[in-house]
Amino acid sequence: MKKYLFLIVTLVLFLGSCTDNDDDFVPVVEPEADIVVQDFMWKAMNFWYFWQADVPNLSDTKFSTNQEYTDFLKSETDPFIFFDNLTYSEDRFSWAVEDYKTLVNSFAGISKSNGLEFGLVNSASRGIFGIVRYVIPNSDAASKNISRGEVFNGVNGITLTLENYSELLFGSNDTYTLNMADITATTITRNGKEVSLTKQEGLNENPVFITKTIETGGKKIGYLMYNQFTNEYDEELNAAFGQLKAAGVTDLVLDFRYNGGGSVNSARLLSSMIFGTTTSNLFLRQIWNSKLNSQLSSEDYFANTTENGTAINTLNLSKVYVLVSASTASASELVVNGLRPYMDVFLIGTTTRGKNEFSITMVDDPNRSGAPFIYTESRESSINSENNWAIQPIVGRNENAAGFSDYTAGFTPDVELPEDLTNYSVLGDVNEPLLAKAIEEITGVSGKRDFTVNSPTILMTSSKMFTPTKDNMYLDKEIKLNFE
Repeated sequence: MKKYLFLIVTLVLFLGSCTDNDDDFVPVVEPEADIVVQDFMWKAMNFWYFWQADVPNLSDTKFSTNQEYTDFLKSETDPFIFFDNLTYSEDRFSWAVEDYKTLVNSFAGISKSNGLEFGLVNSASRGIFGIVRYVIPNSDAASKNISRGEVFNGVNGITLTLENYSELLFGSNDTYTLNMADITATTITRNGKEVSLTKQEGLNENPVFITKTIETGGKKIGYLMYNQFTNEYDEELNAAFGQLKAAGVTDLVLDFRYNGGGSVNSARLLSSMIFGTTTSNLFLRQIWNSKLNSQLSSEDYFANTTENGTAINTLNLSKVYVLVSASTASASELVVNGLRPYMDVFLIGTTTRGKNEFSITMVDDPNRSGAPFIYTESRESSINSENNWAIQPIVGRNENAAGFSDYTAGFTPDVELPEDLTNYSVLGDVNEPLLAKAIEEITGVSGKRDFTVNSPTILMTSSKMFTPTKDNMYLDKEIKLNFE
């Protein structure tokens, strides 16, 4: 995987060195304690966490002796619970994982998966059921008789409930059989169809899912469905824009409805492909915790090349149409917010997730020069071999060139149009309701199509929320720490 965080420092940074007080107590674990995971979590969170100053358990003055510190770490043996005890009450997005390699692979678009992406609905009249959103190419699901819009309400003959759906669909079993069903606005009925799926290691998902040009109403409309901000696929993304540019598109529909986020830098590059490559235009400004804010480079500008030096293919648009849902989060919302000071961003769908913070992957590498605990691929051999845990804490918040960052309630669409559970049309087809509405807005031609939604999709969760990346936005930029 590409190294996604480079840190340049002017002074070796040790824990607690952001203060000028040489008498500050730096806690050390008593030698007999077997709490290596908790020790790593506390020290990394104490230094980097965005809300560190608001969490009493992370206070710089919480401990006066090593024994007090050791006793605190020993007070909770479950690392997941211990980590939760270090987070701020308003934090919805920080998490911990037992194996950093699984997390890192997930950021690269590599996972153990059967290739079926689906949403889960909890309906008063129809119970718990899943609806297929899309199928990843070259996956096990792609070889089976299952497609977008199909519904299931059982696994291995067991009806899904709030109590069992997590274990049945996301538990330890690599193979399971879905019991398919037919759905109306009020009912769901098993139809006898069964689909057996098997998860495979190392499944690669290219997030550039659909690229096409639609000619209608005197317009050449580009359509791009992009499902995750993955820096390993930035060149493919740029090539897709090259294809649209060569086709002479006059307008762009960007489909983010299933994009939960990812790389901040990929969001910057995509925004440059849409709006322009003037590198003096500010894309975003980062806000860190009080320990770090004055030390870190905080501004990112629009780009004219990818990280590989390839010239960016830009459409130089003044307006973009974005298809969104409650699953549209983090880096997707960053694109919306980052572009709005410069162009009209027209949203169609439902209110987005509302995640405006970014995170960094941290591992047990306290001796990393200049930046303790930050994961770097080239230093995997330096990570504590007795501790494979990683944490993905929120470390900052992004604001756009206008200084706006307050979208925790999500972005409200200009046109409210939820997906209809009874009408999941083919993605990229001009008759698919959300795309059809965008085409109508672009051309100004109102057809005879009825956009009535009989059964709006209101998800309780989705399959992506059970992957390590979830709806994360991670920082992958050059950071400069200046201590003077």
